[in-house]
Amino acid sequence: MESRAAVALIEGLALGASLIIAIGPQNAFVLRQGLARRHVGPIVAICAFSDAALILAGAAGVGSLVNASSGLFTALALGGAAFLGWYGLSAVRRALSPSSLGADGGAGGSLRQALTTVLALTWLNPHVYLDTVVLLGGISGRYPLETRAFFAGGAMLASLVWFTALGYGARLLSPVFRRPLAWRVLDSGIALVMFAIAARLLVEGVTALG
Repeated sequence: MESRAAVALIEGLALGASLIIAIGPQNAFVLRQGLARRHVGPIVAICAFSDAALILAGAAGVGSLVNASSGLFTALALGGAAFLGWYGLSAVRRALSPSSLGADGGAGGSLRQALTTVLALTWLNPHVYLDTVVLLGGISGRYPLETRAFFAGGAMLASLVWFTALGYGARLLSPVFRRPLAWRVLDSGIALVMFAIAARLLVEGVTALG
């Protein structure tokens, strides 16, 4: 039993890390807030707890329900595309406006603004559900009940470690980001990522309607 639990934990950790450590709206926002050193703790907590809730939902079997509801996926896709498009435009404005470049530009000014943004970036992105609820949830179903919790726990641990490292480790790049050009490049990259994901969500949402 102990060996099976250890294997499930390690597999959950590895798969969770492979899905979470990727360029996306959530990671981009955590990186920018980490560089600005604004509200990092609450943001990391929101990301980790959100992933934990979704992973647990998937392990409990909710993934099959989400996967079967094309209407729910379409609504999430279109809403997510609209929000990410707006966030991408905000990044473009920051990159084009010299006065907004720097640690404060684009970083959540207040705790409420920062938490609202990270919640939207997390819960309005359908791919978060596909990765955590559907994919991780579906794979966890291969494990017997007595070891399924270890697989889910490994995936949740990967999320917690990643967001903590990203949020608090970003300050190591502070010397690079003392130059406005570095912020311009970062925001340009964020804008491209947001637009690419928004376009993909839009196509997927329209396709699901058909």
